[in-house]
Parts: sequence; structure tokens; C-alpha cells
Amino acid sequence: MKVNVSGKNINVTKALKEYAEKKVGKLERFFDTNVDAQVTLSVEKDRHIVEVTMPINGMLLRGETETQDMYSSIDVVVDKLEKQIEKYKTKMSRSIKKTPLKYNGKEPKPSNDNEPRIVRVKRFALKPMDLEEAVMQMDLLGHDFFVFSNAETDEVNVVYKRRDGNYGLIEPELL
Repeated sequence: MKVNVSGKNINVTKALKEYAEKKVGKLERFFDTNVDAQVTLSVEKDRHIVEVTMPINGMLLRGETETQDMYSSIDVVVDKLEKQIEKYKTKMSRSIKKTPLKYNGKEPKPSNDNEPRIVRVKRFALKPMDLEEAVMQMDLLGHDFFVFSNAETDEVNVVYKRRDGNYGLIEPELL
């Protein structure tokens, strides 16, 4: 496993880099292929933040945590990633037996924000995937929604997690 460690607002010492490489490197036991991991260490006031991103089989595994100590943050994020990997592997084995996710076709209501502000812009490549894979990717990232290219319809869709724990799908409607 190749682990790239970088720092933001912190001088990454040799000991800290080796500790991060050792801890994140333990995740290698879960994978059959060589995996790259990007570890970003940052400090904001008294918060020590660790973010780990790992592309795996076209999916993106991501974990982020913050504590008062950088070493503790590394330990916690590795624990989170182990749980995500276990969840991913369980879902993959279940998806073979399970029927695809369905949605009820109801449209979501628009929000009533009077003054929306764009505070961040993200750009990413849309990988064609089915609905089940998109839900899995959203859960692995820990997000409430996920934008993807639907492999069945060749259209951009959004899957989202509802407050009741179910999922919703937003499909484009051509005018």
C-alpha cells in the first residue's frame, strides 16, 4: 500500500509521518490489489484533523476525524475506515442476492432559502454506475446525497438519504 502523507498548517515530522503510514498501512490487509491512500493532516486552532482518501475499484473510501491530539485523530480515522470497509464488503456480498433499490417516484419539494450562497465548488468525474453502487458510494463517503451517472439511463441522477432512513432518487426530466 502506498501512503502519501501531507500537512496543512502543520510541519509533518518524520515520527508523525511514519505513524500515519504504519496505521493506514494496516488497512492493506482488506485489499487484494495495491491501493493508494492520501492522508492529509491539518491543524485549526486546537483541532487536529486527519483526512484519509482511498480510491478502491472505482469507489472512493473517505474518512475524516478531529481530536485534540494528532496521533489520536489518526487512530480514530483508521477505526472509522475499517468499519466502512467491513460495511462495504458486507454490502457487496449482499448485493449479489438482493434485488435493486426501488423508489416511489415522488418528487422532492424545493427548499425555501431566500438568499442562497455558494461557499464551495467541487468538480469530479461522473463514473457510470447503477443505483445500488451509488447508494453504497454515498454511504462510504458519509454524505447525505450523491451525484452519479446512471449506467442504465446514461443520465445524471442524484441519490439522497431521507430523514426516515430510506433513500430517494432525483432523475432529470427533459422539457
